[in-house]
Amino acid sequence: MTIRRIDNVAIVVDDLDAAIAFFAELGMELEGRAHIEGDFADRAVGLDGIRSEIAMMRVPDGHGRLELTTYLRPEASAPTPAVPPPNTLGLHRVMFAVDDLDDTLARLRPHGAELLREVANYQDEYRLCYLRGPAGIIVALAEQVG
Repeated sequence: MTIRRIDNVAIVVDDLDAAIAFFAELGMELEGRAHIEGDFADRAVGLDGIRSEIAMMRVPDGHGRLELTTYLRPEASAPTPAVPPPNTLGLHRVMFAVDDLDDTLARLRPHGAELLREVANYQDEYRLCYLRGPAGIIVALAEQVG
């Protein structure tokens, strides 16, 4: 076997504190924050002169984490278009299973969450939706109902 687990998924954000607040409201726990810079970071990431700050957010069951990263140097570049559609090549979205979709949406809206369209019913088994989260990333939510 070559893979042991998915350790984390990294998301580059422009406002680290706002992203932490968003994912904490979703139910994730802040595991820690750190400044990252130096030769090891430059070599691993493939950029020169990296200076960044990361926050590691853990899901409640402890089996998944998001690494939220803000680049202080070099400055992060914006995607084109600034808000790419859901069918853009690359990372599509990150999905979370939630107990109460309506409550979760109500709690995330003050943190800037905006539905892409609406909550949909999938075969009377799940209620699903896509929303824009921090830095325009797409976050999907799923509530099992059947």
